[in-house]
Amino acid sequence: MIVNGDMWRKVVPTLARSHRCIAPDLPLGGHEEPMRADADLSPTGVARIVAELLEALELEDVTLVGNDTGGAFAQIVATEHPARIGRLALVTCDAFDNFPPPAAKPLVWFAHAPGSTRMARVLTRSSRVRRSPLCFGWLTKRAFEPEIEESYLAITRSRPGILRDARKALRGLHKRHTLAAAPKLAGFEGPALVAWSTEDHFFPVEHAHRLARLLPRGRVELLDDCYTFVAEDRPDRLAELVGELAATSAPRA
Repeated sequence: MIVNGDMWRKVVPTLARSHRCIAPDLPLGGHEEPMRADADLSPTGVARIVAELLEALELEDVTLVGNDTGGAFAQIVATEHPARIGRLALVTCDAFDNFPPPAAKPLVWFAHAPGSTRMARVLTRSSRVRRSPLCFGWLTKRAFEPEIEESYLAITRSRPGILRDARKALRGLHKRHTLAAAPKLAGFEGPALVAWSTEDHFFPVEHAHRLARLLPRGRVELLDDCYTFVAEDRPDRLAELVGELAATSAPRA
């Protein structure tokens, strides 16, 4: 939620030496072009957008990687639209009844509040607020580059259509979607990686092991010295793990 493809800027250069990498800006607040007013931005709707992207680009045998909220969407894509997915990587993410996690629910409530955008614009002028748990403090151990911070906070200056999309997506987050996807993961036959931060504030390590047990070819890789955004704190190791996964043979659809 809120961020964009810049999240993968430290991982893609390494993987792009041997793979085609696509880091889309999903319509979750970090995008630049508004969706249609009637667009379905529920978790199942966002998963459908991802599936349609793969179809439009005629991609096959895809290694799908999802982190944070994106991990919930990735679970839905892999279970509801698996035809083009060869492998799955879930990186410190929402799962089971933890969608959204309790510590993130104030963001959902904030999205409903009148004047919330104006308030966020004022609050995030402070570097102390930006690195606090209210903003980025619990997402990464290390501060972003200034231009990346501005990229992620663009929503506070966005057009009304972008804000409408973000509010709609935030309001759609509900554990019923991840609870419905979880038992269906047993039907995903491709190689699967569950890479999880051991120091995360939002997502319990127990969920990593539960996800790996559900996935027939799942394995857990625990990572230290990182919070939720593993691609920010441990990009080299994450690129190595995803590269190994992408090199693993997957069953033909």
